[in-house]
Amino acid sequence: MNVPNALTVDVEDYFHVAALASSIDRDSWGSRESRVVRNTKKLLALFEEYDVRGTFFVLGCVAEQYPQLVSEIATHGHEVACHGYSHRLVYEQSPQEFYEETRRAKNLLEQITGSAVLGYRAASYSIVSESLWALDILTDLGFRYDSSIFPVHHDRYGIPNAERFPHRLLTPKKNEIIEWPLSTARLLGYRLPVSGGGYFRLLPYWLTHWGLTSINQNEHRPFIFYLHPWEIDPEQPRVPAKWLSRFRHYTNLEKCEERLRQLLHEFNFGTVRDGLNQLGLLQK
Repeated sequence: MNVPNALTVDVEDYFHVAALASSIDRDSWGSRESRVVRNTKKLLALFEEYDVRGTFFVLGCVAEQYPQLVSEIATHGHEVACHGYSHRLVYEQSPQEFYEETRRAKNLLEQITGSAVLGYRAASYSIVSESLWALDILTDLGFRYDSSIFPVHHDRYGIPNAERFPHRLLTPKKNEIIEWPLSTARLLGYRLPVSGGGYFRLLPYWLTHWGLTSINQNEHRPFIFYLHPWEIDPEQPRVPAKWLSRFRHYTNLEKCEERLRQLLHEFNFGTVRDGLNQLGLLQK
């Protein structure tokens, strides 16, 4: 069986990230050097080199400022999905704010691409136990799947006992949505996050490789991998921040592209939509 692993990119700039939010005022975003177009195009070229297609969860404010970038992602054969509008954490919004912001972002992306946007991923995986109400809003807005739940313990996100693999999920109001949680490997009774991003940079490559191989070969399940365009940009501006935030954001940026090349060489990838179709979850 060709396991349908999903390759995903959260399209945002370095100054959008939650880890640096306490050091970067939102009002300063417009005056900062934007590097998202350059870095995303670099990823597009890299994926073309390895003949792989993925799902790009695009931030609405990026789509609004750079619609041509969204068009280019779609033209290259990738799936365009939604990452919200302004990278606000879901649990810091009211349901009405979340509805308006998410609808705005989805409409933008659909107007640019001319295609329905089926998938959503929250900023910093901020659909947690206290914000599961967001799933009903996603179904109201016509999303078919979500990829926001991280089945781990973390200071900012996570539902530790959530299911680990793609499944149909009943929302608090008994609607149905497909959930593809962020991937974890089982290690001595612990759920080891191996799905990408900071974990891909901070953990040794061999450990990520072992975890992903274990999911495919031992559990016979697909994994989902993510990264951000800024993670292959070691020359990005350095922002003064707390030690932990700097550690999470800047560690091993210079190693990420080479590791990504190795990953693309060693595993099979496709879009979330194709993976869910292959699993029979979207065929309803």
